[in-house]
Amino acid sequence: MEVAFIIITLVVFLYILRATAIKKNKQSKNREISTDEREVLETNVAFYQKLPEEKKRVFEQKVLSFLEGVIIEGIGTDVTLSDRMLIASSAVIPIFGFPDWKYKNLRNILVYPENFNKSYQFEGHADRNIMGMVGDGLMNGKMLLSQSALRAGFSMSNDGNNTAIHEFVHLLDKSDGATDGIPEYLLNHSYTIPWLKIIHQEMLKIEKNKSDINPYALTNEAEFFAVVSEYFFEKPDQLKKRHPELYEKLTLIFDQDLAVN
Repeated sequence: MEVAFIIITLVVFLYILRATAIKKNKQSKNREISTDEREVLETNVAFYQKLPEEKKRVFEQKVLSFLEGVIIEGIGTDVTLSDRMLIASSAVIPIFGFPDWKYKNLRNILVYPENFNKSYQFEGHADRNIMGMVGDGLMNGKMLLSQSALRAGFSMSNDGNNTAIHEFVHLLDKSDGATDGIPEYLLNHSYTIPWLKIIHQEMLKIEKNKSDINPYALTNEAEFFAVVSEYFFEKPDQLKKRHPELYEKLTLIFDQDLAVN
């Protein structure tokens, strides 16, 4: 009898849990974006600003859906409404070409006030040079972001770098089990070898000072992918003009063609 009671209780619990999740999902889909939330997008997110009106509504719903499913908390700082909208926008931008994509490998985002070090310290240390990272091991399922870097990525004076987009691209890359610069879920297998060839050709150009791509891309293939993805989303016209083959491959990977010309 006790075993039967436990099984029935467990079944009821799972049913209630599932019903609650479905209800929350419906509420998220039905909720309209607030005036303040939309103002953040209109003022700060160039990607959103360039969308036609019907796609802006899609972007807004994706942002709301993302915020519904991820916990964002500040470590030594307050996370503002604007911060939350910028983080969500950074998540949506790389996957905007995929209608049903969800970040299944992300639960929490920790926001630090400034850059931090490998011990996650953000005060009193000279080696605080990390602006963002996707957690691994005990930190799996978490992303860490510098608040100052997040805001700088969406500022008017932005030079084409965007830390938050960079980290979400790492998360996409990691979705196939390996952060290696080859997003197998997004890249058709027949394109893998040509993609690696382009990566290594461009790395050689960076080494010889013959490329405008951020030298941080030389770290490894994964960082190359994240760096050029920042370039793709922040300055698509410039990337297409200066690196047409690279631009073409990224349009295939992200299923987005962003250049105006």
